[in-house]
Order: sequence, then structure tokens, then C-alpha cells
Amino acid sequence: MQTSQHLAVDADAPGRDGNRASAGSLPLRRGFAFLAFAGLTWGTTGAAVEVIYRAGGLGPMAISFWRFLAGAALLLPAWALRPSRKAPRAPRPPGRRALLAAGTGAGLAVFQTAYFTAVRDTGLAVGTIVTLGAAPVFTAAGGRLFLGERIGRAGVPAIAGALAGLTVLVLGNQPGVVHPGGVGAALLSAAGYAVSNLLGRWTGRHGTGEDAFTLTLWSFLVGAAVMLPPALHEGLLPQGGDFSETALPMLYIAAVTTALAYPLYFAGVAVVRAATASVMMLLEPVSAAVLAVLVLDEQLTTATVAGTVILLGAIAALALAESRPHARPETP
Repeated sequence: MQTSQHLAVDADAPGRDGNRASAGSLPLRRGFAFLAFAGLTWGTTGAAVEVIYRAGGLGPMAISFWRFLAGAALLLPAWALRPSRKAPRAPRPPGRRALLAAGTGAGLAVFQTAYFTAVRDTGLAVGTIVTLGAAPVFTAAGGRLFLGERIGRAGVPAIAGALAGLTVLVLGNQPGVVHPGGVGAALLSAAGYAVSNLLGRWTGRHGTGEDAFTLTLWSFLVGAAVMLPPALHEGLLPQGGDFSETALPMLYIAAVTTALAYPLYFAGVAVVRAATASVMMLLEPVSAAVLAVLVLDEQLTTATVAGTVILLGAIAALALAESRPHARPETP
């Protein structure tokens, strides 16, 4: 598994070939590939969680705790043996490093726990679409407010289109199809996602954070610590059903969608603009919706499909506008 060893880059200023954010950094095309893999892989997470729910195994708090803990355990050997760990590095302020790890870990804890709750309460398709549809809106706003990133000409129409799509999806369905509590959890998940996304982008821009492996490992440890008390209250061990029906999907979540996907995500988001990286994650709701229909027998209503098309189309337009090789931030 390859990750970026040098995250001090500025993706807004490509090199001569247009494919690298800066000399010696992760190639921009590889960053897009890493994000695409993470998005497709994460699209299967909700389906695996739904299998655990149907087996009567664990609740969302316990699933989050075990995902963080197992992911950290699987990453630890690779982190300890990686060549870049022994390479000399510029000193970084301890307080800033601690804030980065704590903020990213807490953001991920909110993101995935609220998402698992949304899947339970309103279904895989709607929960994933709302979460990953709202996330680019929150990320674009946060990038503008905290990172000084320009939204550009396509930004405002794209955000308006995304909000319109969410409105159609949520309000256009009959009562009982989309549950308000699940939608609220999905929006909370999107906010946690935006925080971790923006922190990863801040790391790449200022070069004051950790490499992808270290950031991921510490984020998982922080996330496990944050989730332990509510997981203990909910129940750490499966409450019923066949143990293997819970253990096997949990192992898949920990190994593939966590220990493998997250380092690639952090490496990719360090060289791709925050809004664009968030757009790449639209691969997740698409793959999740397909799995929901084909594997979990969920029904997609006309309003759900229409809202999804409007939402994804608006955000995809933003992706195209922000990914143009010669695009430059606009002057406000």
C-alpha cells in the first residue's frame, strides 16, 4: 500500500505537467485514484453494517468502536515498519499535532457513528445519499470560511442544486419512506465528514500535520477512545444470533473499508482540493444505492431517484469545474 510521505503541497498550483500538486508530492492523478478506491469501498460499508443489524449482533456505537480499534490494530505493524518513519522530519508543534489528531478522530467518530445510525433508522440508500450529498455542501462552506478556498462560478449553483435535491429526496416521499430521525443523523454524519475532510486538506496545505499513516492511526485511537463509553453502555458484544454473522462483516469493515481505505483517503485528500475530494466520495452513495436495491431489497421511490439525480448532478458539475487543469481561484 502506497501513501504520501510528504503532504506539504498546494493542489491549487499544479506543476508543469499538470499532474502533480508540487515537486516531490503525491501525483495528483494517484490522489484521485486513491479517493475513488476509498469511495467505492466505503459504499459497501453500510451494506455490511445492515447485515450485522439483521443478524441482531451489534448497535451503531459498538460497531464504530470495534471498527476504530480493529483498524488501528491492523495499521500498527505497517506504521511501525514503514520507511518514512525513520526518515528525518521537520519539527512540528506538539499542540498542533495533538489538535489535528483529536479533531480528525472526533470528526470521524461523529461521521461514522451517525451514519450507522442513519442506515439503521432510514435505510442504506437514503442514509448514504443524504450523508454524502450534504457533505460537499458543508465542506465547500467550511473550505471557504476556514481555508480561504474560492467556491468559483459553479459553486453557488452546485450548492443550490444539492440543497434542492436533498429537499426533493426528503420531502417528496410519502411519510414512512424517509424517516426524519435518520435524516438528522445523516446530516450530523455529513458535518463530521466535513470536519475530517477539511483537517486533512489543512494538513496538506500547511505541512504541519502527520503523514497519512500516522494521521490515520492516531485518528482511529482517538475515535476508539471517544466511542468506548457509549459502546459500553450499548453493549460491546453481540447480543444474539450466530457470532460468525457478526464477526465476518465486522472483519471486512475493519480490514478493507477502514485499515486499507482510510490511509488512501488521507493521502488523496492532502493533494486534492477539499470540495473536489468531497465530490469524489459521491462514488459511495452510488455504489451503496446499487447494493441497497440488488442485495438488501430496498425500494427506491420516484422522489428518491429524482432527488438523488438532482443532488449528484449538481455536485458533479462542481467537480468538473474545480478539476479543470488550468482553473484558478477567483477573486472575490
